[in-house]
Amino acid sequence: MLFFVSKMTKHNASVDTLVLRRIQSQGAGWVFTPTDFADLGTRTAVATALKRYKAAGSIRLLGRGLYDVPRVHAVLGTLWPAIESVSLALVRKEGLRLQPTGVYAANLLGLSEQVPAQVVFLTDGATRNVKVGPTQIRLKRTTPRNMAAAGRLSGLMIQALRSLGPAHVTAQRIERLRKNLPAEERAQIVGDIALAPEWMHAHLREVARP
Repeated sequence: MLFFVSKMTKHNASVDTLVLRRIQSQGAGWVFTPTDFADLGTRTAVATALKRYKAAGSIRLLGRGLYDVPRVHAVLGTLWPAIESVSLALVRKEGLRLQPTGVYAANLLGLSEQVPAQVVFLTDGATRNVKVGPTQIRLKRTTPRNMAAAGRLSGLMIQALRSLGPAHVTAQRIERLRKNLPAEERAQIVGDIALAPEWMHAHLREVARP
């Protein structure tokens, strides 16, 4: 019995080391869940390692089963993680798809400087809220059509333009998109035009123009 306990302790210590190496390899700002270490050991061993590193201050618990490696700014102090990093962690954990929408989508494309207090993602998973520091992330289940272009520039652009509305999609904003986005990425938008409302079609063709 003593030998068995000794073996388990040694095994857990090995998992601890592997977990720490993976955390260190990703660096500050990485957001993760226990699922990101599933290949390194049992759930119990991984949970024990994360609990230990949290107690040591190496990682931070953001919410249930969601951690990060805190970034520290010389003036602002400890920062909250980027929303994109949180969304990527949720995608890896649950195998769902997420599509930024609303003001957040417009902000990602440089069409708005507004930073929303609540960030909304459309998803093919369940509707729920995830709170990370001062930001509320809402996952909102939607139709297959709205998720058809998820993960592509066209999906992000459709949601961003929808957020702005027809009256605010100006020539200046279209030109900003053309200037900031690589030509090869813009060219792919045309393939998803049918997924956008008709009023967007001319704008999307203009963005995609060589």
